[in-house]
Formats: sequence, structure tokens, C-alpha cells
Amino acid sequence: MFQNVLDALDVALQDWGMMQETSGDEGAEHAERFERHFYDFIDEFEKWFQTLDPQPKEVKEAEDLAEVLQIENLLPGPLQLNFTMELERIIDGYETTRFD
Repeated sequence: MFQNVLDALDVALQDWGMMQETSGDEGAEHAERFERHFYDFIDEFEKWFQTLDPQPKEVKEAEDLAEVLQIENLLPGPLQLNFTMELERIIDGYETTRFD
């Protein structure tokens, strides 16, 4: 199941790379793709996280998991805060609604 998380992250990171290399309409297109795929990755991560037994109750505890460390090592600096915020949301049990 964790492989699904890594696969989704890989897609998002490919979009991130393309977004960094483009501008204008093409850049906006890549930015939209990146955003959609980043949240697909978060959805896969949350599914995986919900299978943990026991589940971490604190962000620091979750950040010590080998899988979370692996993700954090793959994320570019600007995305680490986004991931940490999503991790906090998941641990706190908040649901979000996204609009396209």
C-alpha cells in the first residue's frame, strides 16, 4: 500500500519539475496538474496512514516513521511545509473539501 503513496508522489514531483521549467499558460497548466496530483498523493498517504496500528497521535511521532522520513527526503524544500500541514490535518482528524 505504501508503494501507492510513492507512485502518487512521483507523479506530483514530475509535475513540480515541469512547473519549475515553464511559465505563462504552459506553466499555469503544469501548476494545476501539480496541485491535483499533490492532493492525489496526500489522499494516498492518508489512506496508508489510516492503516497504521497504532497510529501516531503527534506530528513528531509521525515524522519519526521511516516512511514519512522517506517522503520528506524526496520533497523539495518548498513542499515540505505543505506536507507537514497536511500531516497535522490528518493527525487532528480534519476533513477537507477541495474545489476544482
